[in-house]
Amino acid sequence: MKRPFVILNEQIRQSAIQHVSTLPLGSGLTTDTEPSRTLDQNAAQWPILAAFSKQLDWPINGQMTKMTDEEWKDVLTAAFKQETTRLAMGLDGGVVMLGQRTSKFGKKVFSEWIEFLHAVAAQRGVVVYEDAA
Repeated sequence: MKRPFVILNEQIRQSAIQHVSTLPLGSGLTTDTEPSRTLDQNAAQWPILAAFSKQLDWPINGQMTKMTDEEWKDVLTAAFKQETTRLAMGLDGGVVMLGQRTSKFGKKVFSEWIEFLHAVAAQRGVVVYEDAA
């Protein structure tokens, strides 16, 4: 079974696409993958996640508490993927969520992720100040 080769660095990816396009037809290489998320897309998620971390408490170990931006990203990514997340036991107990990385999202899915964040924020009464520094 052939596996696709994915290049995450956009500059290297573009260079590889340019090189592959010069190869003769039938070489077995293709460039029909979805482009990775952009740096602007990546930056757009953090003000939303920061708003969640500042405004909402969440139950952790039975106590309502604030979570970090990264912890909110874990919870919200699991929800975005319809919580099909794999859970592993931690080395010293507890639970570790596996496999949810927005860095693996293409541009289209990342756009859907940002829309999802805005929808959940509105649903939960979280006010997002995207222009705040």
